[in-house]
Amino acid sequence: MSEPAAAPVEAPRKDPLRALVLAGGLTFEREVSINSGGQVVEALSRAGVEAELHDADAELLPGLSGAPVDAVFIALHGATGEDGALRAVLDLAGVPYVGSPAAACRLAWDKPAAKSVVGSAGVSTPDWVALPHSTFRELGAGAVLDLIVARLGLPLMVKPASGGSALGVQKVSRVEDLPAAMVSCFAYGDTVMVERFVDGVELALSVIDLGEGPEALPAVEIAPESGVFDYTSRYTPGMTEYHSPARVSGAVAARAAEVALRVHEVLGLAGLSRTDAIVTPDGEVHFLEVNVSPGLTETSMFPMAVEAAGYQLGDVLGRLLARAAE
Repeated sequence: MSEPAAAPVEAPRKDPLRALVLAGGLTFEREVSINSGGQVVEALSRAGVEAELHDADAELLPGLSGAPVDAVFIALHGATGEDGALRAVLDLAGVPYVGSPAAACRLAWDKPAAKSVVGSAGVSTPDWVALPHSTFRELGAGAVLDLIVARLGLPLMVKPASGGSALGVQKVSRVEDLPAAMVSCFAYGDTVMVERFVDGVELALSVIDLGEGPEALPAVEIAPESGVFDYTSRYTPGMTEYHSPARVSGAVAARAAEVALRVHEVLGLAGLSRTDAIVTPDGEVHFLEVNVSPGLTETSMFPMAVEAAGYQLGDVLGRLLARAAE
């Protein structure tokens, strides 16, 4: 009996990968996104990928139809890049992209919904309540806020129920400061999430999947000068110290990696993600939120984690693009 024919071996790709990097968008995080997109293009170019920067505008789909690319990298932050809508349109157009599918993005974008799913999976997360502006208007802000403080205590973290870059995030230590914090937060969305403040070490936990399953990168420790990692602390050089890898014990680092991988799994994420967490003095890791389009600026934690793992950012992004193109 003759031997079965060997499977044909694919020839290695000779032409460079062609990628479109989407950045900008019409959100509060536009400038951060443009910065991320520029960094991505530079890193990909160093890795031998032909990368072009493009905004998410009316010219995007005709451009992709007229000059197809191998895959798209989404460096859009805020609703445009993270709520799943753009990805759903790319799916309709048959354009491959790096990262999580539209449905998973919708879930991760809704912080209270993501906390509910992650909490149900056995991961600790600070107690919270999320209420739309209409509830305060119809029931009376004073009465509702009194109930929130009675339930969650002080201090509190007030943040938009969706969104990134810590926009609108405030720590409230005095009950008299809560109404103003709520009003400020409603400028970024119709629903506010009020969360019990947990004191501890803040960590950024990045996950990548280069083809062999999700891999947790070394945790990055965040130490803001002000004590709160808000927008100013996040994007002003010198306002925050970063330690990569984080200055935590091996046992805590392992637990943090488990949390990041668990979040990535239960929310159905793919490609890359960044989970934000707090480690209390007793070593417990508390989930805060997850980002499906993590920042890639010079002060962003995802590139720090990639470097700490011994990878080159351009190589990682290029491999993610190649996987998407396949």
